[in-house]
Amino acid sequence: MSLTTGVPNLGLAYPGIDPRLATDGLEGLAAYRAGGGYALVADVEQFLAAVEESGLRGRGGAAFPTGRKLRTVRSGTGFPVVVANGEEGEPASVKDRWLLRCRPHLVLDGLRLAALAVGTKDAYVYVSDPLSASAIERALAELSGSLDLRVTVTRVDPTYVAGEETAAVQAINGGAALPTDKPPRPFEAGVAGRPTLINNVETLANLPFVQRRGAAAYREVGTGAAPGTFLMTLSGARSGLYEVPFGSTLRDVLTWVGEDVSAVKGFLMGGYFAGVIGPHALDLPLDYDSFAAAGSGLGCGAVVVIGRDTCPVAVSAGVMTYFARENAGQCGSCFNGTVAMSAVTEALRDHRAEESDVERLRDWSVRLRGRGACGTLDGATNVAASLLREFPDLVATHLHGRCDSCDGGRHPADPPFAVTLPTEE
Repeated sequence: MSLTTGVPNLGLAYPGIDPRLATDGLEGLAAYRAGGGYALVADVEQFLAAVEESGLRGRGGAAFPTGRKLRTVRSGTGFPVVVANGEEGEPASVKDRWLLRCRPHLVLDGLRLAALAVGTKDAYVYVSDPLSASAIERALAELSGSLDLRVTVTRVDPTYVAGEETAAVQAINGGAALPTDKPPRPFEAGVAGRPTLINNVETLANLPFVQRRGAAAYREVGTGAAPGTFLMTLSGARSGLYEVPFGSTLRDVLTWVGEDVSAVKGFLMGGYFAGVIGPHALDLPLDYDSFAAAGSGLGCGAVVVIGRDTCPVAVSAGVMTYFARENAGQCGSCFNGTVAMSAVTEALRDHRAEESDVERLRDWSVRLRGRGACGTLDGATNVAASLLREFPDLVATHLHGRCDSCDGGRHPADPPFAVTLPTEE
């Protein structure tokens, strides 16, 4: 049974909010400028202060405060570089590709503002999706040099690790798109050894709103610690890409899209990185702190609904298999750890595991955390820890009984719950 899916509902905004990112179809230069795009920045310091006051946080997964990141690079030594990171290696997410393809001028405007904020005219758009690269190149051609920014589009092959910030730096510098050791971090020494600001394209896409409307308007929706909206890639249910205000709940969102919440067995959160969580997540506020307190995370905003016919053990095994295959192969702890955890979760799914295997998995989920150069190993430990914490009864069933879902062959595709966009230009 394939659980790979397309995304039929693209760029829809949650009821009651004024869309900031959502739009219907491709937005050209004339339409973007008519809405106030590419507006003059009269005072860079004032703009930077507005970003800090807005509370905007990174949308790539780490949720780092954007204003603080801008300020750090601006106050550093050397002539900086800015990078729009659109290398969406997360199979359960399409938000970055959608923004690049449908709202390229919004992304470029955000890149322009980031460059102004840190004091540079050198910028890169880093992508793996050919249609995203083409959309940005067409948008740059539309601008005919009026952006006052030197933008280079860098394309790489898609992998899970290629979007990690040090992998982006190494690829732009002409090397392989693989993570490197830290320090130095890119803000210290990145592209060509220069201080480098790397922001996810959705993060950048929020900057024009802050510039035009100000920090107070930005904070009118969302929560105090997580203001604004975010793009949620929802799959395994009423698949789609939705702009959702922080602070709403998954019950709110699923009810809006017409999903039967009584059939929800759990979720795979943050793409693959945050692991699985039980149905109690339906009523958690969609904000970083609430999900972190529950041992989970929003990550890149990708949410997979695990329905009644799918087993979280099988989902976890599928994700772990993907991690074992996609790790960069540079760190022994990650290479061996992901393979070992994959073997146990697959054995658990197939009723071949023993209690001692589960105890080893539990131990690895703690001891291996933080030992890789990038986040892949942490993602794998999150999957293991969350499965054991959130679904102990299902784990016991797989050890000592039968699972109707798994024994019936209803396993996720490989990679599990991967989502796609239309391939037309």
